[in-house]
Amino acid sequence: MSTVSDLTVLDERERLRAQIVRFDRTERIVHWATAALVITLMLTGAAMYAGPVSTLVGRRVLMRNVHVIAGLALPIPILVALVARRAGAALRADIRELNRYTRKFNLGQRINASFLAAAGTVLLATGIMLKWHDPFSDDLRTGATFVHDWFAIGVWIAVLGHIAFALRDPTALRGMAKGTVPGRWARDTHPRWYQREIAKPAPRSR
Repeated sequence: MSTVSDLTVLDERERLRAQIVRFDRTERIVHWATAALVITLMLTGAAMYAGPVSTLVGRRVLMRNVHVIAGLALPIPILVALVARRAGAALRADIRELNRYTRKFNLGQRINASFLAAAGTVLLATGIMLKWHDPFSDDLRTGATFVHDWFAIGVWIAVLGHIAFALRDPTALRGMAKGTVPGRWARDTHPRWYQREIAKPAPRSR
């Protein structure tokens, strides 16, 4: 006959084997759409400004037009999701978690997300100044070029680091691809978040 402690151990084993929702569909769509735009910006930017790459690719005008369109489109996925009342609820909750010390994200994830958000804003603003430059003085355009270039280098470093960490942890990458992670991974990497998730009441069956 099973004892109470036996049942507790059994429940814990079941929770470790179970899949826990890490990111919902809206969050995954926003992530991958934003990732596609960022990579497009990185590659077209390199095609325009890095000498060997620019020579290899050619078609500078086309690269510049694609770069501008991708830059203007960059905020759209997250803004659309944020204003969606129900579909964007999980995204809004995760943004609140990124802004303070919480269970779901570690320090590196919060720093990376904060930097990329700030860099995206700066790059958009300076990019607009460089594209529609007539209202701005030569000094402002020169300053905008300097800031734009250095923030772009920072984004390259941050994105390549982000990809490297994702490839080192296939379970985390699968969580962004499919939305769920095993309970054991959640317990080992984000124990406080895991405890919070398993404490949630199970959904009622219909």
